[in-house]
Amino acid sequence: MYQYSHIISRMRSGDSDRDHARAGVIGRRKAGALRQLAASRGWLDPGQPVPDEAELAAVFEGSPKQTVPSLVAPFRDKVTAWVADGIDGTTIHRALVRNHGFTGSYSAVRRFLQSLPEQAIKATVILDFAPGEAAQVDFGSGPKFVHPHGGAQLSSWFFVMTLCASRHQYAELVFNQKVETWLACHRRAFEWFGGVPEKVIIDNAKCAITRACAKDPEVQRSYEELALGYGFRIEPCPPGEPQKKGRVEAGVKYIKRAFLPLRQFRDLADANRQLADWVMAEAGNRIHGSTRRRPLALFAETEKELLAPLPDIPVQLAVWTEVKVHGNAHVAFEKNLYSVPFQLIRQTLWLKATDTTVQVFRSHQLVAVHPRLHGIGRHSTLDDHLPPEALAYKLRDPQWCLKQAAEIGVACLQLIQRLFAHRVLDNLRAAQGVIRLGDRYGKERLEAACARALVFDAPRYRTVKIILEKGQDQLPPDSAAALPDIYTGNARFQRTTIPIQ
Repeated sequence: MYQYSHIISRMRSGDSDRDHARAGVIGRRKAGALRQLAASRGWLDPGQPVPDEAELAAVFEGSPKQTVPSLVAPFRDKVTAWVADGIDGTTIHRALVRNHGFTGSYSAVRRFLQSLPEQAIKATVILDFAPGEAAQVDFGSGPKFVHPHGGAQLSSWFFVMTLCASRHQYAELVFNQKVETWLACHRRAFEWFGGVPEKVIIDNAKCAITRACAKDPEVQRSYEELALGYGFRIEPCPPGEPQKKGRVEAGVKYIKRAFLPLRQFRDLADANRQLADWVMAEAGNRIHGSTRRRPLALFAETEKELLAPLPDIPVQLAVWTEVKVHGNAHVAFEKNLYSVPFQLIRQTLWLKATDTTVQVFRSHQLVAVHPRLHGIGRHSTLDDHLPPEALAYKLRDPQWCLKQAAEIGVACLQLIQRLFAHRVLDNLRAAQGVIRLGDRYGKERLEAACARALVFDAPRYRTVKIILEKGQDQLPPDSAAALPDIYTGNARFQRTTIPIQ
């Protein structure tokens, strides 16, 4: 409106439309239309005052504009509802084409969205933090690395912790976002700063928050234990509001924009060395856009001494997780198995894993302790956790059986040796069964039964058992008439033996 007022004043002074065009203020055709409108309203009369901006706005902005109907107009109700649900323009355009045969371009959708009444604008507030009060933490996608044992590529992530007051930051590249990685990164960040802030502002990552809620979030037990050990409070952002930790969000973008391009890394360790050097040399000594100070200098002057001191004894990093006891009396953690008492089968327990040990709890009662296994597919089993029958089979190995047989007698030892010498069957259970027959019938009778079975070349558990049941161990060992039916030829389905000529 100011420009219109200026042009009308020059027209009243005698400037022609050509003069306005030559000065680059307005084109001749548009100047002619404006002159005609101004003359009709008496604005060119030197005796009348120059119209103010309000009067000019009422004329120019209130005049109807000739527009072509939008191709999106038939779908106004649908598009308006989608916009209210927060769906972006490109998604709306694809849905119209896919489901409603829309033939227009995305530009038509964009122009239609611009013509809709603006949604209510939410005002934001600049958050101020005192030195040492808070740090913000976030993950961001990092570069890819070639797998050391193959050609596959491994994705990486930036872990970034930014002190809210000084903007000094700690950054590290990791291969995953597991709970133990999250905890270890916090420890290294606190050691990097040489202290602990009063609170840590985080997103709702699963490694930290098990249930995201603006009013009542649930913290992962491992992270809660770390916070108690270091003495900081956890402040999760409300779901869907990552802007509440905008300082670390900006820090992640800055690392991606300023550190990553045009760099090469041999491996993850080399990348982290370069990243640490870059944080201290470049990122820490730049003039920050918000504070207009160097983050490292501001940290040293105002924030370092206000951080809480590190604990004298490093906090133990432990991962807590709920596990269910399988039917084999083991629980699984990180693809390895750890035994628990067999009476707890099918129950849900708590497992606490550190770098060196794995502990299993039932409520608050410790029920099992194992060394931490590394790798995949391994198991740690304690004999006391096994059911009696499984323990008996495990402990009564061939050496045990041979030792017990030697104590019973020579015949028993020979029979057990014959069982173990079988070329096809694993006769461990048969040998254990023969030894157990001595508990019922006595060692003397078992020795006699074994001797009789050897005479007739029948070193089997079933043979010894039948001899003892029928009392045939009391007869002379070579008495054929007293053999069980299955060895005398009187068996019902016994085949006739034809001697070989």
